[in-house]
Amino acid sequence: MAEALAEGGTKSAATKGGAGPSPGLFEQLGAVADAVLYEGYLLYPYRRSSTKNRVRWQFGVLFPRDWVEADGPVTPGVSGSADSWYQQTECLLRVRRPDSARVRVRVRYLQMQRKQVEEAGWPVESLHAEDGTVHLTFDEALPREYEIEAPLGELLRGGRTVAVGAAAGEDVEHLPDGAGRVVRSREEIRAETTVTAELLSEGLCRIRVRTTNTAPAQPPRTLRDGALRRALIATHTLLGADGVEFVSLIDPPAELAAPVRACRNEFTFPVLGGESGDTGSVVLSAPIILPDHPQVAPESPGDLHDAAEIDEILTLRTMLLTDEEKREARATDPRAAAILDRVDTMPQEVFERLHGAVRSLTPAAPPAPAERVPGAVGSAAPAAPAVVPADRPPGAAPFTPTASADRPAWWQEGADEGLSPTTDTVLVDGVPLGGGSRVRLRPRRRGADAQDMFLAGRTAEVAAVFHDVDGSVHLAVTLDDDPAAELNNWYGRFHYFRPDELEPLEPAGSPDEPSAPAPAAAPARHTSDSETPAAEAE
Repeated sequence: MAEALAEGGTKSAATKGGAGPSPGLFEQLGAVADAVLYEGYLLYPYRRSSTKNRVRWQFGVLFPRDWVEADGPVTPGVSGSADSWYQQTECLLRVRRPDSARVRVRVRYLQMQRKQVEEAGWPVESLHAEDGTVHLTFDEALPREYEIEAPLGELLRGGRTVAVGAAAGEDVEHLPDGAGRVVRSREEIRAETTVTAELLSEGLCRIRVRTTNTAPAQPPRTLRDGALRRALIATHTLLGADGVEFVSLIDPPAELAAPVRACRNEFTFPVLGGESGDTGSVVLSAPIILPDHPQVAPESPGDLHDAAEIDEILTLRTMLLTDEEKREARATDPRAAAILDRVDTMPQEVFERLHGAVRSLTPAAPPAPAERVPGAVGSAAPAAPAVVPADRPPGAAPFTPTASADRPAWWQEGADEGLSPTTDTVLVDGVPLGGGSRVRLRPRRRGADAQDMFLAGRTAEVAAVFHDVDGSVHLAVTLDDDPAAELNNWYGRFHYFRPDELEPLEPAGSPDEPSAPAPAAAPARHTSDSETPAAEAE
């Protein structure tokens, strides 16, 4: 195993031999992978004193096993926000060229680095130099990266294990005029990644990538901040290959639904990269659930470390920080300083692009006349019969589209008059669904959100009926077996589904009726959240 220190302190290791996958295979996912690596690294207002920046490192954290299991074994699941000592990816690949097929795996994570400011040989929280520069004690992180490349045949015969740890180290920066020094220190990380493959049928394999923290036990009662110094942070995996195609676990071909469901992904979830389709040559397995073919918006000029927020809003808020707040942010971390520099020097035309973009336009058909039933939406009308979309399984409940011909456009005055989310209803298979209705969730097979797929077959109660500005209807629901359902309802936090993704439970079942898996699910057996959901129909 060859090791080298790459640009930016990124440590890499690779085992190679023969012609490998295409150069630049992973670059198409570079921006998304970097966004995952630094998600939550430092949040607005990017100051050390901000409360939200005192509790960091929330995704893909792999601690030493003895520390994380001090109070019991970890519970496997796809959620990468749960602390663990390992991370496992399983996905399917179709073999196109058995004799030359090769697999490449890239494991990436952050290694914590303590930045300690010292004055006269003593550690201090802050130091003000004579030139006005402020130096703050803070935890930074360095990116680490390892590659494993092997013929598929070798992985089928037993696999390969590679050490992916990082060495301890210390760097000292002396400040001008003898004002003090900044000491950056890192503890050793011990970890390994094992890549194996299993032949399921002719031309179909399951590949597994398992990364584990192998550090020895830490002293009893070590706090989380101390354990983080030996942890892999924001751990994620890129998989690429020549001579094979990876299969989507979110929207697989119908004939592969069963083997997809058998894949066990723990503390991570793999999605296809590259161009759209249900197969691809590259996969990103991340601790944050993403859709297939994720992309960073081309209008985004740079990472703000908060992909759940809107770039325009964060940029405006950052612009409005006071000079004192900006001074503290710049002293907190170099990445915060880079964000401030980018925002302060952003050209007007770049900022204007953040306001929004139209990705595609669909011709609008002229609305057909329809009669509105008071207090209801989706009333039956001769020109708008109940329909079942093409992507619904046979026998699925039809629903009646919204009759909106008698309503003004959303931007006109009075557009929302007469709408009442808590009392409006929508017809699904002839049954009016509204607040209080009980339903079973049937996320559509194609185009559904990845997180919705995990709710297939669960029962829920409708809380409200909402209208989008484009005239579509969504129903807000709370899960029957969600222990936080009452709290979420109070806060107004719901899951949202289209009418064609809901099956009325008529006659209404008991509120105590347990959630059940979809009828088309695999035969009953012990399962966990780490098993991959797939399309319902086979």
